[in-house]
Amino acid sequence: MIQQPDRPSASRGAAVRFPVPPALFAVPLAAALAADRKVRRLPLPGAGSAALHRAGIAVGAAGIALSASGVVAVLRRRTTVVPHRPVTRLVTTGPYRVSRNPMYAGQAVAVVGVGLATGSWLPLAAAAAGMLATTRLVIGPEEDYLADRFGDEYAHYRRRVRRWL
Repeated sequence: MIQQPDRPSASRGAAVRFPVPPALFAVPLAAALAADRKVRRLPLPGAGSAALHRAGIAVGAAGIALSASGVVAVLRRRTTVVPHRPVTRLVTTGPYRVSRNPMYAGQAVAVVGVGLATGSWLPLAAAAAGMLATTRLVIGPEEDYLADRFGDEYAHYRRRVRRWL
């Protein structure tokens, strides 16, 4: 018998199915880079060029900055970045004005940057896999929890701001 996760509650936090969301991007990226070292058959157009490499570094840095700005915004509001812990406030400022999930969006952008910097399609597939897994295993339960915890305030925020970017 499959046990259903408990209904989200203000005292427990979101019933996420995966406790360490960054691993949902890091593991596929590591696998993609390992496969790329062996295969090296799926190069991006312009692979090996200094321009593509620099663009990848810039995109990766932008992703890291977006993710970090999400962490900073949450900590400034004195709530938690840990998805299964209870939150005390709904954060809608800073990067949360343009994305409901800037930490996860930033991780996806950073992985895309790695793909550009290495000149390979495989990290781009890893970014897509990370986004899909994060949406299903983390964001869904977080959104259920936030809807339960903040009601109309979260519903209004959700209508105004996109999930990713």
